[in-house]
Amino acid sequence: MIVCLDVQYASDSANAAAVLFVSWTDSSGARVLTLTVAPIQPYESGAFYKRELPCLLAILELIPEPISLIVIDGYVYLDHQLQPGLGARLYAALEGRVPVVGVAKTEFSGAPSAAVLRGQSKRPLFVSSIGTDLSVAAADIARMHGVHRIPTLLKAVDAAARDLNLTYALK
Repeated sequence: MIVCLDVQYASDSANAAAVLFVSWTDSSGARVLTLTVAPIQPYESGAFYKRELPCLLAILELIPEPISLIVIDGYVYLDHQLQPGLGARLYAALEGRVPVVGVAKTEFSGAPSAAVLRGQSKRPLFVSSIGTDLSVAAADIARMHGVHRIPTLLKAVDAAARDLNLTYALK
């Protein structure tokens, strides 16, 4: 399974979502999972991962199927010196067992990424990766279902993070 993850924040909790799918060209997920994580870390400039990583790990714990790759909203590395971003930190937390592809909507100056144009959009998505070749990751994101800039399943995971039905408390 390939898994797209996203997190939406409230004041003291976060809504995490996962869309599981089999093929990059799938138009719908095989399964969608959501949960509320509380409490969460407060926002800390330069340390966003402290807030989001526990949410991603919590939703991943709900997935019994083997995961072949994870797609996140964000960057793998923050600069060419390989300062870890959310993607690299997730990869490390998973002990390098699952490749991570980051997809960002805005360019982060200095972050290594491949610009991917989709549909008729003149604005690229910025793809980064760890555990898999960047050119392969960029090609996979480019061929995801949907005629618009944002692939269908990335829109779906964003929407799912806004509509929850489970609650999970961090210990």
